[in-house]
Amino acid sequence: MGAEVEQTTFTREARKLHREKVRRGLDVLARMLTESRFDFAHPMAGLEIELNLIDDDLQPAMRNAEVLAAIADPSFQTELGRFNIEINVAPRPLAGGGFTSFEQSVRKSLNDADSRAHEVGCKLVIIGILPTLRADHVTVANVSENPRYSLLDQQIVAARGEDLEIVIDGVERLQMFSDTIMPEAGCTSTQVHLQVSPDDFAGYWNAAQAIAGVQVAVGGNSPFLFGRALFAESRIPLFEQSTETRPEELKAQGVRPRVWFGERWITSIFDLFEENTRYFPALLPISSDEDPMAVLDAGGVPRLDELRLHNGTVYRWNRPVYDISGDAPHLRVENRVLPAGPTVVDTMANAAFFAGLVRALAQQERPLWTQMSFSAASENFSAGVRDGIAAQVYWPQIGRVRVVELVVRKLLPLAAEGLRLWQVDEAEIGRLLDVIEQRCVQEVNGATWQTADVARRENDGADRTEALKGMLEAYVDRMHTNEPVHTWKVG
Repeated sequence: MGAEVEQTTFTREARKLHREKVRRGLDVLARMLTESRFDFAHPMAGLEIELNLIDDDLQPAMRNAEVLAAIADPSFQTELGRFNIEINVAPRPLAGGGFTSFEQSVRKSLNDADSRAHEVGCKLVIIGILPTLRADHVTVANVSENPRYSLLDQQIVAARGEDLEIVIDGVERLQMFSDTIMPEAGCTSTQVHLQVSPDDFAGYWNAAQAIAGVQVAVGGNSPFLFGRALFAESRIPLFEQSTETRPEELKAQGVRPRVWFGERWITSIFDLFEENTRYFPALLPISSDEDPMAVLDAGGVPRLDELRLHNGTVYRWNRPVYDISGDAPHLRVENRVLPAGPTVVDTMANAAFFAGLVRALAQQERPLWTQMSFSAASENFSAGVRDGIAAQVYWPQIGRVRVVELVVRKLLPLAAEGLRLWQVDEAEIGRLLDVIEQRCVQEVNGATWQTADVARRENDGADRTEALKGMLEAYVDRMHTNEPVHTWKVG
C-alpha cells in the first residue's frame, strides 16, 4: 500500500491525472531498463511476516494499535485487521550466514514483541489463518485505524458494486457474503523478497511461477476457515475472493482478477508493469507532484509513486517490485504464496527452498518455462492449494508426479545448487533443506498437523469450536519451541 493516504474521495480529474502519471511512470521505467540504471551488484533478500493477535482465551484480539504502541519498534506495522500486525525484517545478503542472521533477528524481534504484547493482554501467533477466527470478527468495525485500509475497503466494494461472495468447496463447504474486504484480514502470509538484476528478472519470476504450486503444497498451513475444514491452503482462495472487484458479469467477460496468478511467461519486468497499467483501473488514484521524466533527465532517481502505488493494488502471487534504497533504484521479486508459520525455522526453510530453487532454475541452459505451458504451472498451483502435501503436479520430462517425490528426488538437489550460487553456508543449506525433505518424507506440514490434531480432539468428543481452540493452544506452545513442524506430535 505504500505511504499514508489522506484523500477519501476522488474526482474524475484526479483519476485522469493518475492514469496519465502511471503511463508516464511506465515510460520512465522502460527508459531506466534500457539505460541499466539499477543496483544489483550486491543483491539483498528481505522478509515480511504477518502475525495474528490473540487474547488469553485464544480469540482474535482487536488491539493492534495498543500492541504496536507497546512494542514501539518501527519494523512492526499495522495490517488490515485490528487483530493483525506485520514485521518487516531488515534486508541482508544471503551469503555468509544470511539465513542464520535472518532467523536470529526474527526470533529475537518476535520474542521481544510477544513479551510487550503480553503487557496489554495479547499474544502473537504465526499461522496462515487463525483457527478461532469467526465471520463476526471480520466486520468493518474491526478494520485497522489507519485510513488507507478503510479507503481501500471502500474502493474495492464500490468497484464491485455489491457484496462479496466467498464460496470454497473443500473437505467441507463454506459460503458467505460480506459487505467489506475484511475477510482478507484472515490471510496471514510470509513474503520473501529477492533483489535481482533487470536482465535476470524474467527468469526469476518465471521460475517462481513454475514452482508456486510446489511451494504452497509443501508449506501449507491454513486448513481451517471460519470453523470449516476446506483446502490445505485455504488462505489462497480466501484472499482471491475477499478482494474481488468483479461482479459476475465481468467475470463472464474474461476481465482479469486483481488477485492474479497471471496468464503468460514474461521476457522482462516491464511486461508485468505494462499489464498492470493496461488491464487494471486505479483503486487509489493518488498523484504526487513528481515529474519522473524530469527527475531522470536531471540525473536523479524517480520515485514513480503512481506506478508503485498501482502495482501495490494488483495482488500477483509473485509481484514485481521497483524500489529505492539510499540513492539507488533496484528490482525485486516478491514471493507471496507462503503462509506464515508454523515456526521461525519452518519459515526460514521455506525461504531457503524458494531462493535456492529459483536461482538454480533461472540459470539453467534450457529454462523450465520453455518446457511447460503456463497453464500447467497454474494448474499445479491450484493442486497445491487444494491438496497440499498430498498433491500431484505436472513436471517436464516426468509428467504427473506426487509433489513429495518430485521435491525429494529432483527439486531439493536443485535448491542446494542454487543456494551455493548465493554463497550460502553449507551448514545452513543442510539444516534448512533437511526441514523440507523431512516434511516430504513424513508427509507432514502445518496443514496436516492442524487437521490431525483437530480430528483427534473431535474423536475424543470435542465439538469443532472446542477442538480448534485446543489445537491452537497446542500450536502456540509448539511454535515457541522453534522445533520444525514435522517433529510435532499430535496429542
